[in-house]
Amino acid sequence: MATSPQDILALPVVTLRDWLASGALRATELADALIARIAEVEPHVGAFAWYDPGFLRAQAEQADRHRQLGRLIGPLHGLPIGLKDVIDTKGIPTENGTVLDGGRIPAADATVVARLRAAGGLVLGKTTTTELQFLHPSATRNPANPEHTPGGSSAGSAAAVAAGMAPLAVGTQTGGSVIRPASFCGCVGFKPSFGAIPRRGILTQSPSLDTVGVFARDVEAAALLAEVLMGTDPADPQAQPMPPPALLAMTMADVPVVPTFAFVDLPGFSDAHPDLRNAMADLVERLGEQAWSTPLPRLFNDAAATRGRINDVEMAHHYRSYASKGWDRLSPQTRDAIERGRAVSAPDYLASLEMRGVLAAGLDEILTRCDAILVPAALGPAPQGLHSTGDSIFNGLFTFTGHPAVTLPLFTDTAGMPMGLQLVGRRGEDGRLLRTARWLHHRSASADRHATGEHDV
Repeated sequence: MATSPQDILALPVVTLRDWLASGALRATELADALIARIAEVEPHVGAFAWYDPGFLRAQAEQADRHRQLGRLIGPLHGLPIGLKDVIDTKGIPTENGTVLDGGRIPAADATVVARLRAAGGLVLGKTTTTELQFLHPSATRNPANPEHTPGGSSAGSAAAVAAGMAPLAVGTQTGGSVIRPASFCGCVGFKPSFGAIPRRGILTQSPSLDTVGVFARDVEAAALLAEVLMGTDPADPQAQPMPPPALLAMTMADVPVVPTFAFVDLPGFSDAHPDLRNAMADLVERLGEQAWSTPLPRLFNDAAATRGRINDVEMAHHYRSYASKGWDRLSPQTRDAIERGRAVSAPDYLASLEMRGVLAAGLDEILTRCDAILVPAALGPAPQGLHSTGDSIFNGLFTFTGHPAVTLPLFTDTAGMPMGLQLVGRRGEDGRLLRTARWLHHRSASADRHATGEHDV
């Protein structure tokens, strides 16, 4: 039984959930442990745009009273969750990473916030985002090394989880804003199939691409949160009906006895960090007959530019109010994207949208012959410096096609910086992808233990 705050925070989230549900751990004990951890680490990381320890503890006290009265509890009972500061929270500031929304306090919760509250989850705080969830960096630093970028635009969510300040967090991805910061900071990031999680009450940048994702320390915890958030919403016309995910029924029997993986040579892989290329090669070699390699057709070489064109056009449209009320207060990165979007013709925009189906079909063909595609989550470790959020070259394709993807924190470079592996699954089969990811994560952890002389018990 955990007795110290450090012991509590070291527990897997699924164990925390079980202890909170049984009463072995009180929500106030977990909240107090997190409050102490945030006080210690947050000044060096800067993961939160808004955080109030008194508000967190008041929610925890209410959760404990709820359970003590014998009322039904939800699957997130007592678990504090960080929310990216583009997600509306009733009565709590949501400023979208821009001075133009300074002091903005929504009157209603976003769908995802309403769902996590209904499941017993607590609002831990609002995590930082880049300006209007685009490319201009936030003040957050990488918890692995504060001189390196944490990524973007869900940097605060990734950093909070990786630094042990949040057991779970929610972010969004339009290019690579879940997968890449998870890779840079060293945690699990899950971007589900397009439309799996509704977006009502979340800042709209590009409705053809915007996807809600989650962060956690392990795959099981990511599945726990994602399962609560998934489901259709009449207020989001692009939300897709999903089969019952049953993500938490993740016994090993749910995974193929010998899952297979396709290593895809993505455009840009030749530019990846040597340590990453070596780590990928070593993993493929260790998987043996379970992994095979395949190139992508030349058509995929233009995928990044095509996705970017759609992003620019839709951003120019949905950010027009920001452009009109404060053009000079927007960053050069945001202004440039808006200007690029304004310059795209309607035929070029529509032709770009049509490419989604073509590229998705090509990936679907590969996925008929394997359980998951295996690719890097980023070009390598987080780049040094805080002027950039890194390159999303390995992420935008799967955001564009709508395939689910997950970052596993399996690698480090020679300096000890995190590097993530990305697994991509079939559209609408998010549970299968997470079960396969869990298999690989556990297998790799077991291999590492044996390599260092440790043994399973």
